[in-house]
Order: sequence, then C-alpha cells, then structure tokens
Amino acid sequence: MRNVRVRLSYDGSRFFGWQRQEGFESVQEALEDAIESLTGEHVVVHGAGRTDTGVHALAQAANFHVATRLDDERLLFALNAHLPAGGVLNELETCDDGFHALRDAIGKHYVYVVATTRFRPAFGESFCHWVPGRLDVARMREAARVIVGEHDFTSFASAGSPRRTNVRRVIGLHLVEGRGRLSLAVRGNGFLYNMVRTIAGTLLEVGRGKFSAHDVERILEARDRSLAGPTAPAAGLYLMRVLYPQGVWPRTRA
Repeated sequence: MRNVRVRLSYDGSRFFGWQRQEGFESVQEALEDAIESLTGEHVVVHGAGRTDTGVHALAQAANFHVATRLDDERLLFALNAHLPAGGVLNELETCDDGFHALRDAIGKHYVYVVATTRFRPAFGESFCHWVPGRLDVARMREAARVIVGEHDFTSFASAGSPRRTNVRRVIGLHLVEGRGRLSLAVRGNGFLYNMVRTIAGTLLEVGRGKFSAHDVERILEARDRSLAGPTAPAAGLYLMRVLYPQGVWPRTRA
C-alpha cells in the first residue's frame, strides 16, 4: 500500500459538496468510485476540507492509500479518465505514509467572487454572486482590516460540526476590483463552518452602507451570529489553495 496525495479542481454546481452522502453525488464519492473502477480497490479519500454544495475548488487537496502498481503519471491520467464531468485531478504524487490532507494542513486560501454589473450576468451565474448597484469598496476595505488577526469568530460561523474553539487567525483579507467584478481574497489558519461566506455577506452589507467598520468590530466582539450579515451564496466561493508546511507539490511551486 502506498499513500497518494492529489490536488484537484471541481465545479461545485455539479456536486452536492465534498463529503459522501447517501443519494447525492459528492466529490469524495466521485473520486472514490473512480479509484475503485480503475483498481478494484475500495478506498477512503481524505479531503483537506468539506466544501458545501455549490462551492468550487481550484486546488483542493486529498490523500488515499492504494496498492496499484501504476506509477504516479499513469495513475493521474487513468483516474481523470474515470472521473465525471466537472472534476479533474491536476496533480498526483506518492508521498510519505504519514501525510494526511486534513490533519497536516496549516491554512487555506479562499476567494469570493462578486459580479457588480448593472444587469444579471448572461453566463456563469453558478460561478459568482451577483450584487447590482454601487458598493463602497473603500468602506469595505476599512472593515476588512478589523477582521484580520486572531479573533473568536463565533459571530461569523453557522452551527456545524463540533469544534474545540471558535478562535481562528485570518492572515490576510484583500479586495480586488476588476471590470464588473469584485473579489474578496482571504487566507487563514482555518475557517469555521460558513465563516468565509458570512465574512463576504457582512462586507457586502458594509459596501451597501448598512454597516460601518465600527459595526463589524462590535459584531466580532459580541460573538453573536445574529448580528452579522447574511451568509453569501455558495456560487461565489472558491477554495484556491490548501497550505502545508513544506514538501507538497514541488512542481507547482517551481
């Protein structure tokens, strides 16, 4: 048996989230079924994060143990041939047996994409959140600075899986403007359930003039989810990268 890690992308609108669930096609199920179809081995794939239905990934990380004699390059091409539309493995490598995609991760990088066009986009509605009307981006940037740092993010998390603490560290939160687009890029050592989407929803309320930077600071300190903005739709969220200490995806770094 060897431990294999993969870096994969997927269109979240085609799957019911990452985690396997009876009666609904998930990314985990699609990858496990592809491995079994190719090798005859029933495996469990461990993902670095459980993205929700509709959330996309450009570089999700996962690992699994297999006994196949196919080398890494042949295994990569063969598995891609068995995956359904909407999912693709970008990289695959045999790694240290102790590597675990979830436990070894030290952070994640997400981007939330907002369409700011006057009219609803004709294409790609499943890949962004449309917010018509002017947003005060300078005001949003001021509020974003409040969120950066180590805080208790109870006010920005939905009820979900049990956790020891709601304290997380947001390393960076940047707003990038483009033509008809606004992207919120956030990097942290970990995120609570719906935390990024709630941050996005709250900052959009700031951009509309409903909250100020001082309000966001007050919401953060209150540790009360009902005070923050809405959870922004899943369609705009992308898992861009899973962060590891070192030695992962050397070709990508090069």
